[in-house]
Formats: sequence, structure tokens, C-alpha cells
Amino acid sequence: MVCAHCAAPVTEEIERISGVTAARLDVDSGRAVVISDGTLDVTGVRAAVDEAGYALST
Repeated sequence: MVCAHCAAPVTEEIERISGVTAARLDVDSGRAVVISDGTLDVTGVRAAVDEAGYALST
């Protein structure tokens, strides 16, 4: 991911996950900050990132 335009679909997919209240992607570092109102399912986040056409690395 090289620009904010690329990050937008990933952010949108992550924010669709039940319980997620906010998501922010830092294009420079390639990291995401996800805020949820409960325990976050990493499998769901991985699926959302995949749906947007990218891969999650841990």
C-alpha cells in the first residue's frame, strides 16, 4: 500500500467488522490501528484486509 487512496478500501472493510468503532491505516509504516468495543477477532480483520485486495502480516 503506497498511498491514502489505497488505504481507503482497507479502512472501509475493517470498519465493517462488528464491534469495530474506528480504524486508521498508516501508509508509511504499513500498520493499522483498530479500535473496537470488545475483543477483536483477528481472523475477521485478516478477511477484511484480504477482501480489500491486500494481505495482513503479523
